[in-house]
Amino acid sequence: MPSAGGAPPIFRGVRRALATRGYASLTEFRLASGRRADILAIDDTGGILIVEVKSGVPDFRSDQKWQEYRDWCDAFYFAVDDGFPTELIPEDCGLMVADAYGAEVLREAPAHKLAPARRKTLLLRAALTGAGRLHRIEDPMFTQASPTV
Repeated sequence: MPSAGGAPPIFRGVRRALATRGYASLTEFRLASGRRADILAIDDTGGILIVEVKSGVPDFRSDQKWQEYRDWCDAFYFAVDDGFPTELIPEDCGLMVADAYGAEVLREAPAHKLAPARRKTLLLRAALTGAGRLHRIEDPMFTQASPTV
């Protein structure tokens, strides 16, 4: 789990909420563009969403790369804690407010359907990434390069 400032409880709560909605998620997922999504989540239909976690206003204002994530998901959300001024979050993005125990969706994200080829690539990369992470947990002495799909 990421360790930046107040973000770990937000990550935990968002992932719990996504799981109750039928999503499996990965943190710090590297996209083919080189960007790293805070949370990439996939449901049983192959739907893909990305959640950008913001631990505070300075974090939000200093980061404009989030706009590039829309090309890599069907829906894009911001996740913040309950002290964050939610009026700063753009209206055309989904919005979650989270703590360590869960998250509430205040605004659903508009859908932007991925092209089938990109979806297939992302699903394969997510499967390989998840399997590789599990392997490293079970066998910490094993090292292997990340998938290049």
